[in-house]
Formats: sequence, structure tokens, C-alpha cells
Amino acid sequence: MSQNQPPVEPPSEPVAQPRKDDAVLGGQAPVPITGVVLGGLPGVTRRLAGVTVEGRIAALSEALKYGEAGLELLLKALEDESWQVQYAAFCLLQKQKSLKVKQRLKKYLPWFEFEVVTVDEQSREISRDRHFAQYFTEDLGNGVTLEMVAIPGGTFMMGSRDETRRDNEGPQHPREIAPFYMGKFSVTQTQWRAVAALPKLKRELNPDPSHFKGDNLPVENISWYDAVEFCHRLSQKSGRHYALPSEAQWEYACRAGTTTPFHFGKAITTELANYKGQYTYGSGVQGLYREQTTPVGSFQVANAFGLYDMHGNVWEWCADSWHKNYQGAPSDGRAWYDNDNPVKLLRGGSWSYAPDCCRCAFRLYSSRADDIFSTVGLRVVARRGENFYPFALLR
Repeated sequence: MSQNQPPVEPPSEPVAQPRKDDAVLGGQAPVPITGVVLGGLPGVTRRLAGVTVEGRIAALSEALKYGEAGLELLLKALEDESWQVQYAAFCLLQKQKSLKVKQRLKKYLPWFEFEVVTVDEQSREISRDRHFAQYFTEDLGNGVTLEMVAIPGGTFMMGSRDETRRDNEGPQHPREIAPFYMGKFSVTQTQWRAVAALPKLKRELNPDPSHFKGDNLPVENISWYDAVEFCHRLSQKSGRHYALPSEAQWEYACRAGTTTPFHFGKAITTELANYKGQYTYGSGVQGLYREQTTPVGSFQVANAFGLYDMHGNVWEWCADSWHKNYQGAPSDGRAWYDNDNPVKLLRGGSWSYAPDCCRCAFRLYSSRADDIFSTVGLRVVARRGENFYPFALLR
């Protein structure tokens, strides 16, 4: 071989990359989700601090192999920034027999599973996804309970930006909402009777005011003053602060992160909500007109926060006084209340109203706070403590 010929480089070999089923020592490189983490407890700890949600979830089962130290990692995962990781850790910990774990879990709310549906502009279902949320159960006595869902804090644009919006739905503006709890459903007639039986605070409550009768139907035919009395009695019994939602809390909770007219999307269908189905919204289709209320949760779909029947069935009282638009509105989630203004606010639409009135942004007022209608009920909210674990239940 000529000495002037350049030396031949040996063929380069590809850098070894782990296969999806390889065991991997925790480190800087992304770890295959299905791989087993080596490196003992430090390897699992590194993976639980990883970037991907999937990787952190996969490491949770590995942590169980390391006794008390592994359980501590799972307990720490209950405070992960991802609700998916929180849920996975909670499910694994619930199966443990350790008294220490059971005691620690008492500080955290349980989870429930629900379906979220999205429709297109023609009211056709285009997706159905499984979601999870946390909640607590309030005991109203005699076996009657009230489920309250943990609503995360956040910022949203309140009001409507649609060209066809009502004047009172603007100007669209940002509102910052602190975390709170909200009823999973409108208050039922059974729940109303339980609270109406509690000691009077400011006014009498009719234990059976509804026009349409049924234990699991929403209570209706109640005034704003009745709804406030209900909240006061419930607060006194429970030791928590219950109230009607502010208008900002209600719209934030209804939207659940969406910006469309309905949390379902750009249209609505009577297969998912109870409203006057002879009328349509946008390019949507006609549906049923049931001419009465339906049992709460009967459509078996919720929004992304885990709240049911936010569109239709019954209007829900809000704490605020009526204002003709949002000029001068608070920037946070407080109720905008005027002591000398007897006109109160309603949200959500009802069984006898057109779909346009069921939109997230639609606002309705009642000329007097003591008005009662078979289309009007309530849903309650409760405060969250300032110092709490993520979604922890503190009295």
C-alpha cells in the first residue's frame, strides 16, 4: 500500500440506544416507558423527577419494590404538578395495607372518573375521553350526601367574543380565579329537604318547593333568598363556608378550560343536555323538548372539571347583583354585589329555554331576588383553604 494513501478509517458503529424493553440505569437520557429502572432507589427517584408524565407514572410501580422509602416517593407524587401522576399514585397507595399510608391518605381527596364529550358544529360527537377529578363528600344527615368537586385555580377570558354576542356579555376580560370547590350536580330535592330540616337562620325554607317532583331531580321554585339561606344552614352544619358561586366562578367552572360557546364545543345536542330542543344553535340539529327537568347527571357526561349539567336543566342562582355589562367588574373571582340592587343573576339555561341561552357566556337576570320559577335552582361552592396540600381536604 502506498505510503501517500490516506489511512482507512474503521467503519463507524452506531451509538448504542436502548430498546424499548431494555433495562436502563436512570440518567440524563430519556428512559423507555416500558423499561425497568436499574440503579436502585436513586434510579427510581431520578425517573420520578423526569420530564415526561408517562415516565413518572411508569416509575411509580417500581417505587413499591423499595419498602417504606418507596412508599414515601409515592406519597410525594401526590403533590406532583400533573393530575395524572397524582391519580396514579393515589390508586397505588389505596391498595396498600400500611396504617401509616392510610393515615397519610386521609389528607388527600379521593378521585372519580368521568367522560368528557366534544361535538362538531353539526352537533355530532367527535370525541369521548376519560378524565379524572378529586372531590369530597359532605354528610347532610340521614344518609344524604353532597359531592363537591375540587376546581383548580386559573385565569380565563370571561364573556363572549362572538360577533353575535349580547351586549351584556362584554367586554371580554381576563379574570383570575382562586381554587374552590363546586357541587358536582345542581342541588337535588333530597338534598334540599335535608338542609331545609336544619335549624332556621334568617328565613323559613319550604322543604318541598319544586313543581316537578322527584328525589334526584334538581330542586326548583326557589328564590335567591332561599338559596342563600340554604348555603347559610349548610355552612353552619358543616363548618365550611358554603355560598352561591360568583358569576366569574360559575363561568370559569362551566368552561373548564374551553373557549367555545359550550363546553361540548361549538354546538350542543339534546343527547347531552336538557333544553328546548325545537331550537338549534349555529349549524346544530333539532332534538327533543322534554318539557320538564331531568335527574341530575342523567346524561352521564361532564365537563373537563367533572361538573354535570352545566348547560340546561335548571338555571342556577349566582351571588352577584345584575350589571348591564362588565365595565368596572372585579379582576378576580369575587362576586360583584351591590347592596341596593335587588336584581340578581342566573346562569346555565334550563329545560324550557333555547340552546343560545345555555351558552357558557349567556347571562340572565331576575327582576327580584324573591322570584320563584320552575326553571330555577342552585349549585353551591365552598372555599378552599389558603394553606393546603394540592387538593387536600382541610376543614
